[in-house]
Amino acid sequence: MSIRRLPESLVNRIAAGEVVERPAAALKEVVENAIDAGARRIAVRLSEGGTLQMVVEDDGCGMSPADLALALERHATSKLPDEAIENVATLGFRGEALPSIASVARLTIESRPAGACGWRRLVDNGVLVEEGPAALPPGTRVTITDLFARVPARRKFLRSARSEYAAALDVIRRLAMARPDIAFALEHDGRRIFDLQAGQDRAERVALLVDRALAGNAILVDLEREAVRISGVASLPTFNRGVADHQYLFVNGRPVKDRLLVGALRAAYADLLARDRHPLVALFIDLPGSEVDVNVHPAKTEVRFRDPALVRGLIVGGLRRTLNEQGFRSVQRPAAGMEAAWQAEPVAVPTPAFGALFGRPVEQVAGELHVAEARRDWAAPDVLPQGRAEVALTPPPVSSDHPLGIARGQIANTYIVAEADDGLVLVDQHAAHERLVLEGLRAGLAGQGVAVQGLLLPEVVELDEPACDRLESAAGELARLGVELERFGPGAVVVRGTPALLGNPDAQKLVRDIADDLAGYDAALGLAERIDHVAATMACHGSVRAGRVLNVAEMNALLRQMEVTPRSGQCNHGRPTWVKLSMGDVERLFGRK
Repeated sequence: MSIRRLPESLVNRIAAGEVVERPAAALKEVVENAIDAGARRIAVRLSEGGTLQMVVEDDGCGMSPADLALALERHATSKLPDEAIENVATLGFRGEALPSIASVARLTIESRPAGACGWRRLVDNGVLVEEGPAALPPGTRVTITDLFARVPARRKFLRSARSEYAAALDVIRRLAMARPDIAFALEHDGRRIFDLQAGQDRAERVALLVDRALAGNAILVDLEREAVRISGVASLPTFNRGVADHQYLFVNGRPVKDRLLVGALRAAYADLLARDRHPLVALFIDLPGSEVDVNVHPAKTEVRFRDPALVRGLIVGGLRRTLNEQGFRSVQRPAAGMEAAWQAEPVAVPTPAFGALFGRPVEQVAGELHVAEARRDWAAPDVLPQGRAEVALTPPPVSSDHPLGIARGQIANTYIVAEADDGLVLVDQHAAHERLVLEGLRAGLAGQGVAVQGLLLPEVVELDEPACDRLESAAGELARLGVELERFGPGAVVVRGTPALLGNPDAQKLVRDIADDLAGYDAALGLAERIDHVAATMACHGSVRAGRVLNVAEMNALLRQMEVTPRSGQCNHGRPTWVKLSMGDVERLFGRK
């Protein structure tokens, strides 16, 4: 078959396949054009997720009739004044979006520059249908209807209207985050979704678009190294989601979904979250245009950095340092439905006359006494519950001096109850101590190593040969963590010391878990990162277990250590180590508020 030139209509449809894969992609291109036109307000109306109709109105600079005609030609753009594409500062620049959309939909563009008359052009699947004067305020209105109506092969691959709306909402949400100086309004099937005012603080806009609770459970990020600056908001590790859909990344104001940046985020939260949990993040990366290539993807959703190691290192190191500075901070919010879970039970009044006569509990309801049926879970205790008290050898500390309060007792030998000036604090002793041990191991790794507790009788641990090989190759790093071991034949290692921080751990189980960690992370991570995961495993072995009785001095010592330890607000698996009920919450539970 001989080579032939493709007709213009087919070229446009092929281009549409790269740029306009679904309604959200078309919407992205049109809204980006509005932003590049200098709009101060952008209003979007969708019908059936954009599959039926999309309308985008802006108050930007507008276009003359000649420019309007040129805008519908391929590779025609006002955004590249010269050939220096590496210096492009606009969101769109290829000049393919509008003609590509017009080749697979019914596209109407109405535009009016300030001080001039408006003009309108209607293109139906690549064919100019009509044009003429239009009445509208300064700016541009783009209407897209019946997308892919005449391309059934593409139409059948569209998802449900609800799914397409979700994708369109994500597009608008990201662009609105990128430009808090622009007002955005979104309407879907006649229902107003949001109406954001211009000039909002970036963190405020992110919280409004993602989750209002994020405002009180996030940290502000402001990092800079060489010519790279990263700003934005990142959630506390304990404020997370089960999917990674709430991670918003921007490069020079351009929303991107870049694998390098996503991987850096994952590394920054590596030991702060469980593997199936993800933080809520909006990071804005600004750097010179010469340091990033934005022309590597037709939809401009991926970028390529000249120095990717610098960007990744700044995100990982800077985010971890910023999270460390939060100390013991954790998400503090009553769980949904918490108050509803507390039940107001009738007050039992044990009167000798009724109680002795009937052997049943007596209840007071509406001011009257009556005998209740005996409940299956009620029985007269042989011994009355006893409160545990200790002789105060020194004056008790003052709660106002300590953010986590003063220990008042222990529940179920698992949770420490402390009283702070502004409420009641509950601490998970195992989760909290697990984090403290991990940070102690890390401090030892960064310094002179972890103190070793030698075993009176060295223990031989039998493993398969590959596991022994991995342990032997990591023996130097493990020694810095306080684990002293050496090869003992092809299928065993001998353990001569364990970290003093761990107390008296089960050496057999400890070494087997370390070997499993080295195997599980061997392919994906470097040795330093694998050792960090090993430290988290070791911390679990050496932490105070749930079920262990602590005296008041031990409880207070744990609280004080949490207050000065980085990241002690969450355990090694991303769960909170403490929660607080404010005095207002407590009073509401008892009907005082």
